[in-house]
Amino acid sequence: MWRYAAGSVATLLLVAAGWLVFNGQARPDPLLPSPAPVTAQAAVAGQAAADDADLPEATAKTREQKRFDRYDKDRDASITREEYLASRRKAFAKLDVNGDGRLSFDEWAVKTTKRFAEADRDRSNTLTAGEFATTAPKRKTAKPACRCPQPAASDD
Repeated sequence: MWRYAAGSVATLLLVAAGWLVFNGQARPDPLLPSPAPVTAQAAVAGQAAADDADLPEATAKTREQKRFDRYDKDRDASITREEYLASRRKAFAKLDVNGDGRLSFDEWAVKTTKRFAEADRDRSNTLTAGEFATTAPKRKTAKPACRCPQPAASDD
């Protein structure tokens, strides 16, 4: 029976909160001050300066257009297979240490092999629990939600 009573109270609280949210008064005054009125002389002077300077307009490119431009190296508005695979070829070349055009297992697993060798302090080709603990991936710290400067504390 107490479950029904708790559920009823919770429902009433949710209805009351919703009513308060939807019937609340909006803030009537603006948050930012209104800009100073522009005089007619200042407007004419500003227009004349804008007419004199023929500044190029920056084109607004989408994320996908920028990505397309990074791949299209010869700027012919089309991406060839070679252009598309260029980044993969560079990554492959970094791994292919001996330059034979083939990746051996050791070349492919070079990072893991180095990590094992660094962790194996006693050079026994086995990892103890303490040595294995040093191979744990490093956790990245969470970035702050806002990098806004904090207001200075007042000495009231």
